[in-house]
Amino acid sequence: MQQFLRFKSLYQDRVWGGRVLETKLGRALPAGRPIGESWEIVDRAEAQSVINGGAFDGLTIRAAIEKDGAAIMGPRWDVARAFPILVKWLDCRERLSLQVHPPAAVAPELKGEPKTENWYIADCAPDSSLIVGLKRGVTREQFERAIHDNTLESCVHRFPVKAGDSILVHSGQIHAIDAGNLILEIQQNSDTTYRVYDWGRLGLDGKPRQMHVNESLKSIRWDDFEPSPVRGENKAAVIADAREFRIRRVPLAAGETLRVSAGEQARILSMVSGRVRGVSDGVEIVRGENVVLPFAGAFAFEAQEAALLLITENFS
Repeated sequence: MQQFLRFKSLYQDRVWGGRVLETKLGRALPAGRPIGESWEIVDRAEAQSVINGGAFDGLTIRAAIEKDGAAIMGPRWDVARAFPILVKWLDCRERLSLQVHPPAAVAPELKGEPKTENWYIADCAPDSSLIVGLKRGVTREQFERAIHDNTLESCVHRFPVKAGDSILVHSGQIHAIDAGNLILEIQQNSDTTYRVYDWGRLGLDGKPRQMHVNESLKSIRWDDFEPSPVRGENKAAVIADAREFRIRRVPLAAGETLRVSAGEQARILSMVSGRVRGVSDGVEIVRGENVVLPFAGAFAFEAQEAALLLITENFS
């Protein structure tokens, strides 16, 4: 299989969303709606990516894996198993809720799914920040009092970010994204989120959004203090290495070629900036696109200008 898989985006309304996917990535968004998320690659019962072009054109990612899972994921892949990674663009016009995803040890009890995720800051306002983890020394008792006192911001670790920064957020880490961030989120295939606090905001229906305080308190890692982001640099590096996946940052100078061998593993290629062209077929991948490089394919991409890619691997 010498073709990569590209997909149609699934746009999601969010109370904190905006129109930056239109202005920064050149997307044609549904008119008049606050688009907070673009689901780029997803294989879930409630949401399916549809392949755009190539031999599997028009098929869902689920149908394609069922049809030729050995070529896409490798010969040992169970075709009944969902594609394990969910890729999203996030347009955070406003701050997101303070939330947590359940660790694997407690997720079954809560009837949820664990979710480890990586945030890559593709663009941001000058004063943008993230919230990940607790301030050093904060206890569960202090945190619970702060919920009732509406002073939770004093308990969490907030730090400034710039374009190119990245942070791996494990299940169990309390977190929120501040306003003004355009983020590429690469995550475990899960959609379980427990909101513990929403800054007094109302939902799109004009009512307070549902909170999950008890579930959050059972999920939060109380020994997780002040994690540090990976700061942006224009050099090759592993920026996330978890049990669920690994992400490599790959800068390319204009004219430089990225080669991917066949028969190793399925990978995801994410274009953060610039554009590349397939050496054999001339097909371009441009800024903002996320594509799957199947197990059976060998690929060579030449940068048409200075480009930055993320390669997600070690998930199959």
